[in-house]
Amino acid sequence: MILAVQNITKSYGQDEILKNINFQLEAREKAAIVGINGAGKSTLLKIINKLENADSGNVIIAKDTSIGYMSQHQDISIDNTIYAELLETKRWLIDMKDRIRSIEHEMASCEGPELDNLLEEYNRLSTTFDRENGYAYESEITGVIKGLGFTEADFDRNINTLSGGQKIRIGLGKLLLEKPDILMLDEPTNHLDTDSVAWLEGFLSAYPGAVIVVSHDRYFIDKVSSKIIEIDNGVSTVYKGNYSYYASERAKIRAAKLKAYLNQQKEIQHQEDVINKLKEFNREKSIKRAESREKMLSKVERLEKPTEVNADMRLSLEPITESGEDVLFVSGLSKSFNGNLLFSDLMIDIKRGEHVALIGGNGTGKTTILKLINHIYTRDSGTVTLGARVKVGYFDQEHHDLSPENTIFDEISDSFPDLTNTKIRNVLAAFLFTGDDVFKKIKDLSGGERGRVSLAKLMLSPANFLILDEPTNHLDIQSKEILEDALSSYKGTVLFVSHDRYFINKVSTRILELRNKVLTNYKGNYDYYTLHKDELYDLQHPKTSSSAVKDSSSSAPSAAAQTDSKEEFLKFKAEQAALRKKENDIKKIEARISSLEEELSAVNAMIEDPANATNSSKLTELSEKHAKLSEELDQLYEKWSELSE
Repeated sequence: MILAVQNITKSYGQDEILKNINFQLEAREKAAIVGINGAGKSTLLKIINKLENADSGNVIIAKDTSIGYMSQHQDISIDNTIYAELLETKRWLIDMKDRIRSIEHEMASCEGPELDNLLEEYNRLSTTFDRENGYAYESEITGVIKGLGFTEADFDRNINTLSGGQKIRIGLGKLLLEKPDILMLDEPTNHLDTDSVAWLEGFLSAYPGAVIVVSHDRYFIDKVSSKIIEIDNGVSTVYKGNYSYYASERAKIRAAKLKAYLNQQKEIQHQEDVINKLKEFNREKSIKRAESREKMLSKVERLEKPTEVNADMRLSLEPITESGEDVLFVSGLSKSFNGNLLFSDLMIDIKRGEHVALIGGNGTGKTTILKLINHIYTRDSGTVTLGARVKVGYFDQEHHDLSPENTIFDEISDSFPDLTNTKIRNVLAAFLFTGDDVFKKIKDLSGGERGRVSLAKLMLSPANFLILDEPTNHLDIQSKEILEDALSSYKGTVLFVSHDRYFINKVSTRILELRNKVLTNYKGNYDYYTLHKDELYDLQHPKTSSSAVKDSSSSAPSAAAQTDSKEEFLKFKAEQAALRKKENDIKKIEARISSLEEELSAVNAMIEDPANATNSSKLTELSEKHAKLSEELDQLYEKWSELSE
């Protein structure tokens, strides 16, 4: 154990942020602190780093343990170049190297005891220099600089010419190179592009020390962490696993907590009703019994209601009309702005029920493609064809679908007059509008708030083809999960652009990557894409792959090279259908297993019942039934194992 946080509490005035925070961190362990905005995550990091004082509790750090802490404000020298600033983290190694060279010169001109002393110092320093990777520190610095998204051309740039986000990256780079025993990072991915985040994931996963991160990037947490510390209502709960494990376990635990809370509330209500009834009898004995029950009830430790999204707030999306099998076909699509070619000759073919994520670097033209499909921009060339009975619902980042003078509540009720007030409030609550917030006027909202209203409207629309541009922007984790669940079970078709990799991974069934002005097709989610992105890019675009030509911008691929053939698509659909059938078969088997286990339990109880002990015919009947049920159960277990493989 290198860090122990014990019973930490912290209040600001009457607002108690942290009530009872407890966790431990082992050497090399990777932990993530999660919770809603305002839960106290950053405050906790500051308390551990003695930048703020706790009201009570202790932080115990093992002897000689170094801590490196990255917040959104880093201490860096603005007069240095990028390389020189990061080189300072290795100053002690540079000084050691200089001393080793100095000893080499001194040994040439001395002898006897003096030479022995120099040799001893030389061996000690050389061993340390080698152990601390002294012979490769320059390449280590270069790797970190490039990993954080800078190029060799940036090495000599003055830090005072950098943006705020770039300066934060330099601060992060310094911290990574210093290699403290415990690395604490507050939102480290905020100013990194996708490639840099992927590099940081690999760096932290292999980091020789312990790591604590606070982040809203769930995919990043999923890849890096082996322990989740959740702060909820000021209290910490530790989950030993990554984010996916935490999300699954949290749902189970909160369901159990909610059940316990509701059972206790039911029992309390029952006791209160009994007490009131006893008092109504107004007799000495009944009053004494009522008082006794009241005393017992006062000693009951009341359970807090777990903070869980109300079931009514869960969004259930179901297209009113089903589209035809062919939803969207785009052929020969090209677009330039001011002579700058974004892409040419693109082809997109989307079928009913697909959830397609369109990804790519900033400025590659992803949003432009969505606007071309929705006829907001004019195509330079190409055709866009929608299939039979396709109704498009489009979410853009300008939110042209909102009436400025409307309140949020009116905006929804005007668009969907059949909805009850309760349903409207539940939907708006799912997108973070509660209480009097619903009566704010659209014109007074921030851009993020307008986006959430547009998203709420889209989720209620009769569309069967949703086209979404960055739908998770400005949503907290809870709202993202509501949207993910809704879209994952949505039987309509979805085409979306997003930088949220966890969202992409959970919602998408296919990915189209826009890279080097061409589209590459990946038949799977984001995990599949990361495993096969270069392999399938080279396969689908041999003329533009890095192995074939350095300047890929000059070559234009054919339409056939951009997407798989129709036969391949039909094969993929058949595979997906077979997978869905297998999943349904597993669910049916699990339900039957549960039923059989209940029957077996009942039969066992009857066999053990003393009333049947002397009834031989009854026992024979029960034994035969037990054997039959057991045989069927064994077969189902075997079948379940085969399907689960």
